Amino acid sequence: MKNLKYYLAAIIAFSLWGTFSLVLKPLHLYASLDILFYRVFSCAIIMTVVTVLFRRLKVEDNLKYFKTLSQNSRKKIVGLNILSSILLTGNWFSFIYVMNHISVRATSVAYLVCPIITTILAFFILREKLSKLQWLSVFLSGIGCILLSYSNLLDMVYSSLIGSTYACYLIIQSANSKFDKFLVLNFHMILAALILLPFFPKYSGEVPTDFKFYFYIEIIAVMYTIVPLLLNLYAMSGIASSKVGMILNINPIIAFILAGAVYNEELGGLQIVSYSIIFLAVIVFNSKEIFRLKTEELA
Repeated sequence: MKNLKYYLAAIIAFSLWGTFSLVLKPLHLYASLDILFYRVFSCAIIMTVVTVLFRRLKVEDNLKYFKTLSQNSRKKIVGLNILSSILLTGNWFSFIYVMNHISVRATSVAYLVCPIITTILAFFILREKLSKLQWLSVFLSGIGCILLSYSNLLDMVYSSLIGSTYACYLIIQSANSKFDKFLVLNFHMILAALILLPFFPKYSGEVPTDFKFYFYIEIIAVMYTIVPLLLNLYAMSGIASSKVGMILNINPIIAFILAGAVYNEELGGLQIVSYSIIFLAVIVFNSKEIFRLKTEELA
């Protein structure tokens, strides 16, 4: 299957994010804002150093392409990327806060809501076509989320906030398809750092002295931010936003398993049924590609 590498990129990215609690929970004693500050600043510094040392030619090529665009197109792209940075920053803060102060389960539900929002936005904004089978998948996902909200409405409120910010971020990235993915993400990180910088002196706590804090922050910065976001952007360059959105369901399914198996959060029968329905929805949504891959393997 010619798109297999894009599907694998999305699967790896969302599988990594599904295990995020393993490196975030050890930092639960630290304020959510402190984790966010150091995560974003680390990402911005790491990516900028890599860009300056190894990607200067890419910068020149992308600047040349940017200058060929009309003035209106340039304003639109700059505006959308500023909005992307704001959405990412809001998504990260809400995720960290809910993960460490509400529940792991609530964050997993967020990324069940996100694919539905992404798919619907892709249909109306990007004009991506969906088959009847894919609409059935969206409907099944919605049923699963409604069942989950029935057991805990507050979790769904938090989840919707997290999910909607990332869904909007995904949709906006279609405007960046002609630019280098690393440079686009580097731009988002620098802007996110600039957005947070004025708040750092007043809202940050004491400078952490524990080596464990910086150890986990760097793992989060590289393996749970830079790598999966790059894989995500790469996947979106080869497959539709709606498909990337549905594959995103891998993230909460893994997080749901960890919530019960590792963190001993209570998981009822209704929740298990809900996640099973949503997992079925992912299979249904991508059934055409799954069966095509099997046919090619047998040929």
